[in-house]
Amino acid sequence: MKRLGDAELEIMLTIWAAGEPVGSAYVHGWLKGSRDWALPAVITALNRLVEKGFLACEKQGRNNRYRPLISEQAYKAAEGRSVIDRLYGGSFKGMVAALCDGKAIGDEDLAELRQYLDDLADS
Repeated sequence: MKRLGDAELEIMLTIWAAGEPVGSAYVHGWLKGSRDWALPAVITALNRLVEKGFLACEKQGRNNRYRPLISEQAYKAAEGRSVIDRLYGGSFKGMVAALCDGKAIGDEDLAELRQYLDDLADS
C-alpha cells in the first residue's frame, strides 16, 4: 500500500471521519485553520488521492463526491506494520523497548497496553 504524506493523511482523516461521500468544499472547510489552502489546491490533492487509489470520485450533478476506497483501520494497520518493519526490523517488542528506553511512553501507556493484551487473551 502506498504511503500518505502529511497533508494527504489529514485529508483522508477528514473523509474517514465524515462517514459518507463528501465534496471538495467539505474537505476545504475542515482544513481551514490547520491548512489554509485555496479550494483549487484541495481539489488537486483530492484528485491525487484518486490517482493513488485511496479515493473514488463520483460525479453528482456539477460536483464531485469523494469516498474512501481504503478503510482507516486498514491504512493504520498497514502503516503501523511498515513502521515496525522499517525501523525495528519487524519486532514489535523492539519498538516498545525503544519507546520505553527513550521515555516516549510511560507507565500509564504500558498499563494500557498490558490491559489491552490481557483483554485479547481473554476473548
